[in-house]
Amino acid sequence: MTQKASNDKVKLEFFVPSISEELRLPLVDAFISAGFPSPADDYLEAKLDLNQLLIQNPSSSFFARVRGNSMLDVGIHDGDILIIDKSLEPKKNSVLVCFIDGEFTVKKVMKANGDFYLMPQNKEFAPIKVDKGSDFRLWGVVTYCIHKLL
Repeated sequence: MTQKASNDKVKLEFFVPSISEELRLPLVDAFISAGFPSPADDYLEAKLDLNQLLIQNPSSSFFARVRGNSMLDVGIHDGDILIIDKSLEPKKNSVLVCFIDGEFTVKKVMKANGDFYLMPQNKEFAPIKVDKGSDFRLWGVVTYCIHKLL
């Protein structure tokens, strides 16, 4: 399913996660320093299951690939993969996938004076006021963003 939000050129492609088998990868049993280098351990202690780590509620979780740059300031880039959980309640400052008038978009949501606004996280984009007659739903909470560093 692909939808495009007309105001900010965001496009999300949705995928259902496959959790039918474990995805266990080696986990180094030591912290990796982001400051000064530290001696590395020469052994692997445990296995890490990415499904278990990233997907809290399998029956209500989805992946979506992002197209667009309206959320750069929260670390969501064009081409990133979002993990979305539809069963979670939004909290203040949650990044949400919203459904508005037949289209999906990813934004933060703000309520002011009884009106809702879709808040991009990039100063190049303006907030989008949700009209009273719009078909607007908070579709899911973004729990993780996966993006390639290089």
